[in-house]
Amino acid sequence: MADPIAIDLKEIGLRITPQRQAILRLLKGNRLHPSAERIYSEISRAYPGMSFATVYNTLSKLVEAGKIQELDVDPDRKRFDPCVSPHGHLYCMVCGKVFDVVCDTSSLTLKAKRNNGHQIDGVQVNFKGVCKDCRMRG
Repeated sequence: MADPIAIDLKEIGLRITPQRQAILRLLKGNRLHPSAERIYSEISRAYPGMSFATVYNTLSKLVEAGKIQELDVDPDRKRFDPCVSPHGHLYCMVCGKVFDVVCDTSSLTLKAKRNNGHQIDGVQVNFKGVCKDCRMRG
């Protein structure tokens, strides 16, 4: 049986390399919304010769192909989410973690499409606040 990670890379026109496979493995089911820098830091331990450009370019291709989401929720860096189904995100202003938030984005998109005839291709709902763990510590 074919490796699903390899199939994802072939589908988007990328050569299958151990480094790219490691990027996909790290992302699969990852709920931590890692940044490109975090992904590079974790994977470069096993592949010290890998460049940051490899990580960044692979992530860009995955976003372009609709395999992952690029998030604008963190004010300091882009974050990435392997879950592409519609949902929101909470950025904790204390610890910097990003959490999934269940919310109905379909009604937002529908209302926006009716606004002045603009073409809406997608929507991201981002919340900023304090996560429950930081609230309990504070």
